[in-house]
Amino acid sequence: MRAGVDVVDRGWASEQLIKAAQGGDLESLTAVVHGAHPHVRRFAGHLCASPQDAEDAAQEALIILYRKIGSLRATAALASWMFRIVRHECARRARRLFDHHDEAGIGLVASAEDEVLRRLEAERVAEAIRALPDIQRRVLIMRDVLGRPGRMVAEALGLSTSAMKSHLHRARTTLRLSLRDGVEGAQDPLDPTSV
Repeated sequence: MRAGVDVVDRGWASEQLIKAAQGGDLESLTAVVHGAHPHVRRFAGHLCASPQDAEDAAQEALIILYRKIGSLRATAALASWMFRIVRHECARRARRLFDHHDEAGIGLVASAEDEVLRRLEAERVAEAIRALPDIQRRVLIMRDVLGRPGRMVAEALGLSTSAMKSHLHRARTTLRLSLRDGVEGAQDPLDPTSV
């Protein structure tokens, strides 16, 4: 690391290190990216549907950090900027899953209005899923969105099969109530009978 660059840890990196990275110093930039990695990965692990999505979202966030750190206006905002990028990446990946499921079941979209309504509904469902407690969100996404078998979901999350089913039931119930409150009389988008 360059002499004179203070590395007093105030989170991931000091203000001087971040400024040096913004100025194009490769060693400083490498130190910031390396320091950010475990924090970004842990945050992505809590937000994303699967460990693979979490790793992909974390890598994408670190690539964006590497390429665009010079555009960061306030060095103190580095952590919140990185977390916003990770949150966006996880949400984008979840929306992509919903879009693929919708396209498989709907076929061609009838009009621009239908497309807007479909996207609004997908965003509403994604927002309701994001509001679930962490373990319920992970179980629901792995089981209902990714279509993984119950035993595989339970093993991946370190749960018994009965605990996984309990979390899945609570997640589906909460999601159903949340979506019903948003639009009275709308058809339930999830089938609660397939555990």
